[in-house]
Amino acid sequence: MEPQDLELELCKKHHFGINKPEKIIPSPDDSKFLLKTFTHIKSNVSAPNKKKVKESKEKEKLERRLLEELLKMFMDSESFYYSLTYDLTNSVQRQSTGERDGRPLWQKVDDRFFWNKYMIQDLTEIGTPDVDFWIIPMIQGFVQIEELVVNYTESSDDEKSSPETPPQESTCVDDIHPRFLVALISRRSRHRAGMRYKRRGVDKNGNVANYVETEQLIHVHNHTLSFVQTRGSVPVFWSQVGYRYNPRPRLDRSEKETVAYFCAHFEEQLNIYKKQVIINLVDQAGREKIIGDAYLKQVLLFNNSHLTYVSFDFHEHCRGMKFENVQTLTDAIYDIILDMKWCWVDEAGVICKQEGIFRVNCMDCLDRTNVVQAAIARVVMEQQLKKLGVMPPEQPLPVKCNRIYQIMWANNGDSISRQYAGTAALKGDFTRTGERKLAGVMKDGVNSANRYYLNRFKDAYRQAVIDLMQGIPVTEDLYSIFTKEKEHEALHKENQRSHQELISQLLQSYMKLLLPDDEKFHGGWALIDCDPSLIDATHRDVDVLLLLSNSAYYVAYYDDEVDKVNQYQRLSLENLEKIEIGPEPTLFGKPKFSCMRLHYRYKEASGYFHTLRAVMRNPEEDGKDTLQCIAEMLQITKQAMGSDLP
Repeated sequence: MEPQDLELELCKKHHFGINKPEKIIPSPDDSKFLLKTFTHIKSNVSAPNKKKVKESKEKEKLERRLLEELLKMFMDSESFYYSLTYDLTNSVQRQSTGERDGRPLWQKVDDRFFWNKYMIQDLTEIGTPDVDFWIIPMIQGFVQIEELVVNYTESSDDEKSSPETPPQESTCVDDIHPRFLVALISRRSRHRAGMRYKRRGVDKNGNVANYVETEQLIHVHNHTLSFVQTRGSVPVFWSQVGYRYNPRPRLDRSEKETVAYFCAHFEEQLNIYKKQVIINLVDQAGREKIIGDAYLKQVLLFNNSHLTYVSFDFHEHCRGMKFENVQTLTDAIYDIILDMKWCWVDEAGVICKQEGIFRVNCMDCLDRTNVVQAAIARVVMEQQLKKLGVMPPEQPLPVKCNRIYQIMWANNGDSISRQYAGTAALKGDFTRTGERKLAGVMKDGVNSANRYYLNRFKDAYRQAVIDLMQGIPVTEDLYSIFTKEKEHEALHKENQRSHQELISQLLQSYMKLLLPDDEKFHGGWALIDCDPSLIDATHRDVDVLLLLSNSAYYVAYYDDEVDKVNQYQRLSLENLEKIEIGPEPTLFGKPKFSCMRLHYRYKEASGYFHTLRAVMRNPEEDGKDTLQCIAEMLQITKQAMGSDLP
């Protein structure tokens, strides 16, 4: 596979490292664009017989809503790819072992990843070579290709570029530094496709939700090296009823009823990949335990020597934001990684093959899974580059190479997360930078809140569109969902009011990751900053998260619109001097709220403070009781350290 042969056309506005990216442009008449699917939308929208005229209009609105969702998927999701010259559905290993005959590209594809197969069925069934030109297989997933330069004298690009934008051209032009291409290709299965709270676990055909094959390719001179991993939902019957934050998972069928479908899934996997090493990252305690235990029981019942089960409680090992502890896992399975090898081909043919794959999963197969897959793939890449003589035997990857590599995997995680959960990946800051920061944890809280809201209605429409694209009957009553959506608009306003309370819940979930090992979580509250200068500048409430540990408190400001923590402070409780509670500072009129002022020392100087108020769910309250409780918690915690807080 020569670099110039990999001509990729992307359905994207922009994508790193690939020349002339192109975006699919809709025809001027949207109703003619994807007409077949629109016809399906119309036939799947049925209104009851009563109140015909009014409901006919509602039905038309629903049709438009579904068509909008369809167009959004193709135009805005940045997740569909095709190539006229390269088979994106098949790994290098499958391509190298396949028959070399005169069949057109679309007849050689891996059926699991031929995403638009049903949509162009009218063409594929014609059966004459004349139509081959028009049949372009598409994958849903992610593709990124970068050229990296192995230069140990060059510093990182941290100051020169933002985390999202790796440099397009290397600053090193000296030919003495080896160069190589690295590519990531993720292919999402079209079976059991859909959104997170609509598709979980296994189905009656042995297909699992959020099944993605990710291939990392290295190309040096005439050598192409490939390493494949997969991710997929835990293959038992389970679900989360998703109209609240982080619903409790439940098993929907007994152990005995599940066996046949679990077997069907892994028999197909072993038939394709020969060996499987399961890496299960779900928590071994708490609400996730029920799913992890069911998985292990099924593996023991399956009892196949080609299936290896590894359990790694990600949150337990990486608590205190120490995601670098993933190395504990890669060190433990290092021999398994090396024994698995990788696919290596050159112009003469296959030099060696990958023997088996890692099948990584957490609950959603998104955030934890992406961090671990990136860590495993990095171990493999360093071994590959050393074998090729591109990297010295005892050196790690150069800083700049590592930076771009981390960004690629973070982009991959974000893309897969948007396709399954509707928002970017949590823990993306670690994958991008190798560091877990408080700002990243706060951003995760907002992303989780977004995921929670998105699943209310958007998922129902998106799921219906995906089902229609795949030729699956839509079972959900879309008409009833559409009419209820209006009722829920009022609820959404309430949801925005209670958003702060929701963030407090989220903080409980993330506290394990947030606090260092030597700090214990005592409380978290969503508040609003009362500083008049801040409110005047933004013309809206400034959201604040106040977190309390046994020795410090954190004040973090986040912007709800851009999902980002703008700034945060960690302040030692020793430096908290006094707390005042009273009416909010106003320039005009009577104060509406009570406020809490936290006075603290900074660099041994007094006179600094934060002024905060509670979020009001009832207009008749002034929030004083809430602030009193928070002040007492701060006071008790400081007293436990041996000093009083007036």
